[in-house]
Amino acid sequence: MTSRVTSRREERGTVAASGRPPGPSGEVAASLVEEAAKAAQQRAYLTHPDVVALHVEQVRSQVDRLCWAGIVLGLAFTMTNVQAFAAAGAAAWSLPWLSAWLLDPMVSLVLLAILRAEQVTARYRVRTGPWVRRAKWLTVAATYVMNTWASYAAGSIAGVVLHSVPPLVVFVTVEAVTDLRDKLTESVANAFTNAASVKRSGPVHEPERKRPARRSERKLFGDYLAEARTAWSPGVVITPAWVRSVTDCARGLSPRLAAELRSEVEQSIADDANSATPEVVA
Repeated sequence: MTSRVTSRREERGTVAASGRPPGPSGEVAASLVEEAAKAAQQRAYLTHPDVVALHVEQVRSQVDRLCWAGIVLGLAFTMTNVQAFAAAGAAAWSLPWLSAWLLDPMVSLVLLAILRAEQVTARYRVRTGPWVRRAKWLTVAATYVMNTWASYAAGSIAGVVLHSVPPLVVFVTVEAVTDLRDKLTESVANAFTNAASVKRSGPVHEPERKRPARRSERKLFGDYLAEARTAWSPGVVITPAWVRSVTDCARGLSPRLAAELRSEVEQSIADDANSATPEVVA
């Protein structure tokens, strides 16, 4: 018991003398290293361009659904007021009263068609012409005027405010959703640009592998000559064209190969003739 107390006091004295607590044990250090490696791997996956593009597409879908829901609800709210404006007090279920219901859908469908087209052009960052924005503003302005005309004529401020909110919300949403789609597309492009700048290559699910060095496939003069020597047989005329046909060498190299092989063949024939001649004894 006394020895344990003494050892603890010595350890505390060592800590006090050094001015800092002892470092973590080996197990704690290994655990921290493992957690750091896992965190780095997770960050590499989360910042990969393909993963970023997937997240942006999910956000883009959510933004489109919410904006479309708000636009459709706003246009539906204005339908009754536009019908009353177009009917102009006609009797219910009469022909003018029924045809008045077609005015608001006519304007709203044109606006929705423009928004649907901009949904595609914004994805690929294609700018539309000035008439597209003019048509968009004209349809929203027409809806606003027809929706608030009765309130202005009656001098009802509350009615003007009430019937001004939906068209104005639709107008602001129509302008904002185009910029939002453009910025979302730009964020995907920035993710791929940043990935290219740090030279991060390869798909997410495959680690980066080092490619083996490619062996040189260049053939030397001796290699071509050996191929021609193997292909030659007695009776074959050695010409540059024949050498090219059997070795697939370049046109400029074939005359040298033909001359070298012809020299070897002639030398071989001469040696064979000399060895076949009987020696004359003096």
